[in-house]
Amino acid sequence: MASSPHLDHDWLGACRRARAGLQEVLRSHPTSRERVVETGERGEGGDRTLVIDAAAEDCVFAELDALHQGGARFTAVSEERGTVDFGAGGGAPYVVVDPIDGSMNAKRGMPNHAISIAVADGPTMRDVAFGYVFDLGPGEEWHAIRDGGAFLDGTRIAEPPPERRVQDGRLELVAIESAHPQWIAQSSGALLEHVHRVRAIGSIAISMCQVATTRVDGMATLWKCRGVDAAAAQLIVREAGGLVAFPGLEDPLGASVVDLAPVSPVVAARTPEALQRLSTLPAPA
Repeated sequence: MASSPHLDHDWLGACRRARAGLQEVLRSHPTSRERVVETGERGEGGDRTLVIDAAAEDCVFAELDALHQGGARFTAVSEERGTVDFGAGGGAPYVVVDPIDGSMNAKRGMPNHAISIAVADGPTMRDVAFGYVFDLGPGEEWHAIRDGGAFLDGTRIAEPPPERRVQDGRLELVAIESAHPQWIAQSSGALLEHVHRVRAIGSIAISMCQVATTRVDGMATLWKCRGVDAAAAQLIVREAGGLVAFPGLEDPLGASVVDLAPVSPVVAARTPEALQRLSTLPAPA
């Protein structure tokens, strides 16, 4: 982990322990009836906080507290608690936390939902030095270290398959994410032009990770996403040799990891041409 001086601490171990805590939270709330219970508050990201969201975040922050006690200094940015200073004075490094990405899936008992944690030297996606995503459905662990590669279940993703296209040149399979049918409707023309088939998993982090191993040929959010949703997964894609961009921004990787408001869509692909095609998918602002 020599790519950043802030990675001297055991971030991977902390993420794994937080994930184990989240798994226990979900085991203790096994049914949809239990998982839909809300705390009565809204998180800093604007969504209503579920009891399982709060409990999951507690697991993460227990590990962050332990790292801080061990000498780490950082600023945590979390979907539920917002910004929390752990001795960095509100500045870098930033630890970007989404305790349950795909919480709608989690509360309805659907399998794909993930814990997502990133460590960044600065405030943008380009500054992310470590990313961790654990998909609780299949139990898959994805992580990446800047300039150190991307890994699936501990094995480096060395030579992913090439993207696939159908005879007319459209990408064979693309993951899309959108919380509202309006954005699908507005993007339908571009989808028809550039994409043969789509999949909607229900989690930005998980969907993006599929590009790292070319399970899908690309991924696009059809509306703006928050930094906590994409920070870890975008590094995993890039370290696996893929490409990521936040369309509409002057710097394609300049999206904020510290702003909890949705700022830009995100697209990921295996080739520059595919990335350009997918950048036309998000609905215009």
